[in-house]
Amino acid sequence: MRLEYDVAAGDFTRAGNASSAIKKTLKQLGVSTAVIKRVVVAVYEAEVNIVAHSYGGHITADIAPEGISVVLADTGPGIPDVEKAMQKGFSTASKEVREMGFGAGMGLPNIQENADDLKIETGVGRGTTLSIYIKF
Repeated sequence: MRLEYDVAAGDFTRAGNASSAIKKTLKQLGVSTAVIKRVVVAVYEAEVNIVAHSYGGHITADIAPEGISVVLADTGPGIPDVEKAMQKGFSTASKEVREMGFGAGMGLPNIQENADDLKIETGVGRGTTLSIYIKF
């Protein structure tokens, strides 16, 4: 089963819509609550990163009997230093984003903690693609 969502840059009122829709589908499929929680945390964090840091993006979730693969691709500035971005507390979020309660520097670390596999493809000026896999 494939689910697809577009994510608009700066649209914090809709941030989380894709992760909520994926959660609903996984519940309907009878996936365990513990796994659903991991999926929702990982996808929500990545979805908010698209909203806060990019010019927009797209989420594709492929659900198979053994797990879920989610690819989140954005057209954005890219991540200049992935190693630094993976450190808890490091953030490049704007003052406005922080004032809304986002940008605490926990996004990528939370994604990594909840994913069974995480791949980050990025380049300055060419956007970022996260590939997340979580086993059922």
